[in-house]
Amino acid sequence: MIQLIPPHTRFDFVGFRRTALMISGVLSILCIGLMVVRGPKLGIDFAGGSLVQVRFKAPTHADQVRDVLSKAGFDALDIQDLGRDSTEFLIRVPMTADDTESRTKHVISALNESFGGADQVEVLRIESVGPRVGEALRGKATWAVLFSTLMMGAYIWFRFEWRYGLGAIVALLHDVIMTVGALIACGYEFDLTIVAALLTVVGFSVNDTVIVSDRIRENRTRDRRTSLAELINTSVNETLSRTILTSGTAILVTLALYLLGGSVIHGFAFALLVGFTVGTYSSIFIAAPVVLYFERAATPGPAERRAATAPAARRT
Repeated sequence: MIQLIPPHTRFDFVGFRRTALMISGVLSILCIGLMVVRGPKLGIDFAGGSLVQVRFKAPTHADQVRDVLSKAGFDALDIQDLGRDSTEFLIRVPMTADDTESRTKHVISALNESFGGADQVEVLRIESVGPRVGEALRGKATWAVLFSTLMMGAYIWFRFEWRYGLGAIVALLHDVIMTVGALIACGYEFDLTIVAALLTVVGFSVNDTVIVSDRIRENRTRDRRTSLAELINTSVNETLSRTILTSGTAILVTLALYLLGGSVIHGFAFALLVGFTVGTYSSIFIAAPVVLYFERAATPGPAERRAATAPAARRT
């Protein structure tokens, strides 16, 4: 079995928890600020409109396509070169008061007239989403991410203890907020593929949290005298090699998908890259310290223990 980390390592992860929580808190506040101030850039799925993917027989440039459509009366178009020898483009037609289907046909006819007819311009796909459908999809996507996060936390709560469930929920919310903030900062559009990526991040992150939590419970069952902080450190060190192998291979595959998959899948791959990295970090530095915090909050201190035993001592 490959083991990147030597056995019996003693990295003090718990000792770094305050710094990690401070860094995560600052970054989470910045991400929330981006959500409020800038807001997500909604794609066709959520904002409504049309998406037209075309392929030209001869190489062309996005500026040429934009000039042709601007002369035809389309000013606010997003044209994306898909990187296939400058022959394939993705044209996003925003939602307006006019009929979406007629605007899409107008785009296709303008391209045919300017680039030599249907023989020179091949329409690969057309997608149209109305405003009501887009609004409904936004609501369902938001509830899907929130519901999956809560259900994952509830499962860990039921499987282990309520402290572990709260730690998992805090870590998963942290992962989603960080991933969404990174997507907004880099200007990626939010569509159904991004929602799928966020749900994948939630599942990946909770998997690592379950492994660490299960090892903490095993060690605590065997050793009741050692403090919880030491047991958390021991458990994280024991699962560190497995965590690096699992997360590292997933990140490498996602990086290859991002670099070689083309621009259409960039947003999905980028969300997975950020989510997998942050999810690995949160399982070690967020979920476990939250468990330790609630454990200490629920455990009475020396003063409370003395106050609780004082009446019994007086009676004897």
